[in-house]
Formats: sequence, C-alpha cells, structure tokens
Amino acid sequence: MSSTIFIDATPDLLRLWRLVCRDTDPAIAVNMVPFAAEQVPVILADHDTCIVDATYFPRELLQRCGQLRHIVFLGTGAASYIDLAAAKDLGIKVSTISGYGDITVAEHAIGLMFAAARQTTKMDRAMRTGTWVPSEGMQLFGKTLGLVGMGGIGREMARLGRGIGMDVIAWNRTTLTDAPVPMVALDELLQRADVVSLHLSLNDDTRGFMNRERLARLKPGAILINTARGAVVDQVALVEYLAADRIRHAAIDVFDPEPPPPGDPLIALGNVTLTAHAGFFTSEATMVLLRRAIDLAIAG
Repeated sequence: MSSTIFIDATPDLLRLWRLVCRDTDPAIAVNMVPFAAEQVPVILADHDTCIVDATYFPRELLQRCGQLRHIVFLGTGAASYIDLAAAKDLGIKVSTISGYGDITVAEHAIGLMFAAARQTTKMDRAMRTGTWVPSEGMQLFGKTLGLVGMGGIGREMARLGRGIGMDVIAWNRTTLTDAPVPMVALDELLQRADVVSLHLSLNDDTRGFMNRERLARLKPGAILINTARGAVVDQVALVEYLAADRIRHAAIDVFDPEPPPPGDPLIALGNVTLTAHAGFFTSEATMVLLRRAIDLAIAG
C-alpha cells in the first residue's frame, strides 16, 4: 500500500496543511524535524511517496532512496532541487504544481518593482541608522514594462502593469495567439523596457538565459525583476553591471543556491532589493498548493 510523507514541513506550512486536510484523506506523515541529507533515506524508508518543499535530491541521494517512487514538489521549480534526469532513470515520478500562485507571485513582483523604482529599501536601511536622505525615484506611469515569459504569472503581471498605466510588452519562448499585450522580439524588449521582469521556468534551455550578453542589451538605467529562478540569470555578470550602475536596480526573490551563502556579493550592493523566495507565499496560494499536493500524492 502506498505511504506518503511530507518530508520538510515548517510551522507555517503545517498550520495551513491542517486547514486543507480532509477527514476522508489517507493518513500522510508530516516531518518537521531538521535533517541532514544523509538522513533522508532513513526518513523515507517506509514511504514510497514524498511531498517536498525545499529538500535537495541529487542523483546520489535518489539512488539511496530505494523505496521512493513518487515525489510531489510544492511548486513548478523542481529542477532547482531535484535531479530530474536521475529521477527518470530510477523510475521515480516527479509531479509539479502550477497555477496555484500566479496572482500572488505577480503581486510580489509588482511590489518589488515599486520598491526598486522608489528606492524604498535604501531609505529604510538609512533611516534605521539615523540618516534622513530622501532618494529620488522613478515614476512608473507611462514607463515600459517588458515581460520575459507569458505564462500565468506573466499574464497577471500584464494586467497589473497596465492597471498602473505602464506600457506593457512581452516576449515568450513559444508563439502565442492570445497574448493580452504586444509581443516583440527579445532584443527589442531588452532595449525598450524601463523594467524587465523575468517569468521563465527553469530547465536546460533557460538556465543562464539572462547571460552577460543579454544583460548588456538592457536599456541603460533599467530595473530588473526576478521572481522566476536564480539560475535563469548570470549572477556574476549581474553583480558587475549593478556595481557599474549599468543596471539601475535589481529586485530579486530567487537565488542560486538558496539561501545565498554568506558574503554573496549581491547582498553587499546598495542598488538591490532582496526577498527570501517569498513570492508564492501567501496563505491563499499556499492552501491551494497544499491541497493539490495531497491530491497528487493520493492519485499516485
């Protein structure tokens, strides 16, 4: 008989988990005890299905989890945590969950855009040290918002961007026939947009997508928003361009790796706004996410 464990629950996730569980659901074990990677096979010894939030599963670890047949990843970015090729080789199904947080992530990206445009975090940090210096901001009304990726989150961004009076353009890796905004070539978008917001899933084709050459094509003084995945951007080049003020500001919710290590040069820069991969994290979106995870685990 199939047995499922939620391997890395947190207090916040557990609170919402309890709200979405049904009396008719099969029992699912929940682990909240921190663990090292070498302990994972022991934790999974009696389970063939695992719900995962932020646990890394490289090939060597998957090879040691002999009972494991199904991983349900909380979100769409499984490639950031799980060696998908290894899982396929080992016959382990990996399920992901999309669409649960399109509005939530888009709202977060819009919030990051406002913070970057008005230098909110810079003034906040200064005031906490007793410094009162108003920072000049950028008015967003009438500016051009360029969306790289027009999935569910990109479409919500288009709706919100137009709502505040921005001229919204977009580029997508595949041709769209129902795009709500003008679709343009990628080079044109990078050169025209005052704000570029990334909404790409991470895979072999998008890893390092915003490389040094594409970052160099950004309009001088542009703002870059990343709520997609950290590995989509060449972070070494990004730091260089930010330090040289070729990019006005970067507002970043995702990193590679996560969390960023101590001494990460992004953290030392003044023209960045950083959040801890929280774009998806509202109670409304998370309850939808967890319920779908339960249903996927039950379905097998």
